[in-house]
Amino acid sequence: MIDVDTGSFFAIVLVAAIAAITVAIVPKGMAPPVVVLELLLGIMIGPQVLDFAHSSDFIEFFSNLGLGMLFYFAGYEIDFERIKGKPMRLGALGWALSVALAYGIGGLLAMAGVVVSFLYTGSALATTAIGTLIPILKDSGGLKTRFGTYLLAAGGAGEFGPILLVTLVLTTASPVHEAAILLAFVFLALGVALASVRLAWRGWPAFEKTFEASSQLAVRITVVLVFGLVLLASQLGLDVLLGGFVAGMITRAALRGHELQIFESKLTAVGFGFFVPFFFITSGLEFNLDALGSTSALAKMALFFVLFLVVRGAPALLLYRKVLSATERRALAFFSATELPLVVAITTIAVDAGKMRTSTSAGLVGAAILSTLIYPFIGMALQKRAMAEQDEELLPPPMIEPLPGA
Repeated sequence: MIDVDTGSFFAIVLVAAIAAITVAIVPKGMAPPVVVLELLLGIMIGPQVLDFAHSSDFIEFFSNLGLGMLFYFAGYEIDFERIKGKPMRLGALGWALSVALAYGIGGLLAMAGVVVSFLYTGSALATTAIGTLIPILKDSGGLKTRFGTYLLAAGGAGEFGPILLVTLVLTTASPVHEAAILLAFVFLALGVALASVRLAWRGWPAFEKTFEASSQLAVRITVVLVFGLVLLASQLGLDVLLGGFVAGMITRAALRGHELQIFESKLTAVGFGFFVPFFFITSGLEFNLDALGSTSALAKMALFFVLFLVVRGAPALLLYRKVLSATERRALAFFSATELPLVVAITTIAVDAGKMRTSTSAGLVGAAILSTLIYPFIGMALQKRAMAEQDEELLPPPMIEPLPGA
C-alpha cells in the first residue's frame, strides 16, 4: 500500500494555485514563468525551508504523470509539416554542434576535476526546455511567427535529441540492446499512429459531439494514448519521457486538418492545470538546497548558467545568419539556452549512478532555474526589438517637400 500523504498533496495543490494567481496579477511582460514560481515555491515549502511538504511514493507518482504530460505537450507542438525543410535541418545541425561543444567542455571540466563525468554533464548542457518555453511563447504570440518556426525546430531537436541520449546511453549498459528495443518501440508507435489517424478521421464527428459533454471522449482517448505509450516505454525499459513525447507527436498527426482550439484548451486545462505543476513543485521539494551552501557549488551554478548560453546559443549565432537577422539570432540563442526538465532528469540519473556529485547536480539544476527565469525575458525583449526593426524597414521613406520657388 502507498502511504497517502494528504498534507503534502494539499500543500502542492495550494502552491500551484498561488503560482497561477501570482502570474495572473503581475503586469503582462513582467511576470516570471509559472514553472519557475512552482519550482521556487516547491523549495520554500520543502523540508529544507518551511517543512510543509515532503516527497513520497504517492507524490512521486503524480510527479511522474506530470512529467509525462509535459513532454506530451512538447511533442504535440512539434508540427513536422511546419518545420520540415530548412528549419528542421538547422535545428538538428545546431543540436549536433551543441553536443560537440558540450562534450568538449565537459571533458575539460572532468580533466580539471570540476565534474566527475563529461558524459552526464555534457548531456545536461545540450538541452532546451521547449516544453517549458511553449506556454511562455504562446502567451506572447511568438509561436505563430516565422521566428517561432525556427525556434520550434531548434527547441524540438534540443529536447528530442537528449531524450534519445537518455534512452540509449545514459540509462543502459548496452546501447545496442537498447537500440533494438527502441526500434521495436518505434514500430509499435507507428502502428498506434496509423490507427490513431484512421480513428480520428472516422470518429471526428463523435469527438466533436462530446467536447461540451460529460463523457469528454476526445480528452479521455488522448489520456489513454499518453499514458499507454508511457507505460509501453517503461515496460520496454525505455525512459518514460520518450513515451510522452511520441504520444504528443501522434496526436498532432492524427488531428491535422481539424479545428483544435477547443480540444487544445481542454488538454491544456488537464495538463498544465493539474498534472504538470506536480512535476515542478515536487522537483522543488527534492532540490538539495544545502548542496548550494558552499562557495564551490555557487561557482559551479554561475559557470553552468554561462555554459548553457555558450553551448546552445553558439549554434544559433553561427548557423542562422542567412535566415534570421542579428537580433533574431540573439533572441534564438537565449531561448535555446533555456533549460530545466531534462537537466533535472539527467542529474537525477547521474547522482543515482554515482557519476555526479550532489554539488554539481545542485549547480546544474540551480543554473537551469536561473536560465528559465532570465533567458526567456531577454529572448522576448530581443524578439520584440527584431519585430520593431522589421516594421521600420517596411515603412515608406519620408516625403521631401520641394523648396519654395523650385
